[in-house]
Order: sequence, then C-alpha cells, then structure tokens
Amino acid sequence: MDAFLVSTGIVGLAEIGDKTQLLAFLLAARFRRPLPIVFGIFVATVFNHAFAAAVGSLVSELLGPGVMRWVLGLSFLGMAAWIMVPDEVDADDTPLARYGVFLTTLLAFFVAEMGDKTQVATVALAARYESMAAIVAGTTFGMMLANVPAVYFGERIAGREPLKLVHGIAAVIFAVLGIATLLGMGAGLGF
Repeated sequence: MDAFLVSTGIVGLAEIGDKTQLLAFLLAARFRRPLPIVFGIFVATVFNHAFAAAVGSLVSELLGPGVMRWVLGLSFLGMAAWIMVPDEVDADDTPLARYGVFLTTLLAFFVAEMGDKTQVATVALAARYESMAAIVAGTTFGMMLANVPAVYFGERIAGREPLKLVHGIAAVIFAVLGIATLLGMGAGLGF
C-alpha cells in the first residue's frame, strides 16, 4: 500500500502545471469531448508508466543497494530542481485531429510523457519498490487526479491554481526524499 500511496502523491504533485496537464487543457478546449480524452489519458499513462516501471525494476536488479541509494537520492534531488522549471505546450505540438479524439489523446499523451518528470519519477519509484503493479496503479492514479479535473474544469481552474506554490511544495518533498535517501534515512520513509 505504501508504494501505491507514495506513487500517487509524488506523481499527482509533479503533474500539476506539467506539460501533459497543459496538454489536457488544450485537448479539452479543442475537442470538448471529455470522456474520450480521459480514456486516452488513462490508456497512454498505463502503457507509458508500465514501461517506466519495468525499466526501474531492471535498474534495481542490475545495481547493488549502495549504488541504488545514490541513484535514487540524486534522482529525487534532480526532480526537485526540474519541477521548478515551468512547462509549456504549443498547440502545434499535438497530432492532427484526423485520428479522432481518443487516438489523438492517446498518441499525444504517450509521446508527451516520454522522458517527462512523471515518467522519471515512475522509474525511480519502481527501482525502490518491489511491486510494479502498485507503482503503475499509483502513478496512473496520480496522473488521473491531476488531469481529469483539467479536462472537465480546465478553463475555470486554470487561472486559480497557485502553480508556483504547488511546484515549491513538490520540490521540497522531492528534496527531502533525496536528502533522506542519500543520508541513509530513507528506509524509515520507505526509500
């Protein structure tokens, strides 16, 4: 249960203001058909994060615990810095709508998530926890918590989100996890 809850919280926070959340706003405004957009986000996230979790599990098997501690600690510190860089998405970055709402969303989200903060976080979490299923479920749930409201309430909530505050809180959480992991205190926190 820890893997699921930690994954949900980390990805949910990291996704606020992320380029894929901005993409969700864009797709909702463009298509005005929330259900196929939400389903496309879900399917793309499951596939993308399952791949990331598999990579994380493989990395944890190849590296010893001492090396993994440093890799995870530095990854979390990198995520803390990276999360403070605001993302932007350009309307021209989305695939053409000729494929329909669902397929356009699925393709756009899958590609946008490649190498994204939440995918890197999924790799790191899978390297730490043994349950790939809990990681994929948690990271997917975190993505959905951040993106479903963006699809349904996009224009109404876009201007009200204190993005700098949310990014700051998420960066502090990642920094604390990184420092705790590097100092060997992560075991008590689940890292």
